[in-house]
Amino acid sequence: MESDASEQIAEFGPREGFTVLPVAAEQWTILAWLWQSYRNDLATVVNGLPYSDGRYQASRLDALPSEDGLAYIAWRPHPKTGEDAPIGFAVINGLTGNRRSIEGFWVAPVVRREGVGSLFAQQVLARHEGPWTIAFQHQNASAAVFWRNVANKVFGVGNWSEVQRPVPGIPTAPPDHFIESR
Repeated sequence: MESDASEQIAEFGPREGFTVLPVAAEQWTILAWLWQSYRNDLATVVNGLPYSDGRYQASRLDALPSEDGLAYIAWRPHPKTGEDAPIGFAVINGLTGNRRSIEGFWVAPVVRREGVGSLFAQQVLARHEGPWTIAFQHQNASAAVFWRNVANKVFGVGNWSEVQRPVPGIPTAPPDHFIESR
């Protein structure tokens, strides 16, 4: 008998599957390393350079975990060792406010195009009641397609809107895009 993939969203994704867990106290260093990969990916979009110590800015992580924010890591067995390996993260804020937001979202390049990112995003959004705001940069065409597709799946076609807002403190930058669920 064939299994229905939609029944597996809670625990498994395409191929070998993955598990989504909140970041434990001893795993924030792992998240900080993954954040460097995320910022490296965004560097060409936001014209970012590492600071003098060789690292990209990570100040958004300083206030976490908190009552208002937390993070999740997606784990999959490493193909060479079988040990759990992080394949992505999601940073969430606004848990105590009127609207939740995705502050950062990243999946490892090797699992992109497998559908892992979409399933991971769907799982994270389903864990917290909305409404939601999901921002992405104007020049990040891949993020635009990704988040619009996720919004259609999670919120439903016609149950979200997209607005553009200026980038704070950078008047010459193209506006950021914000998907907002209703």
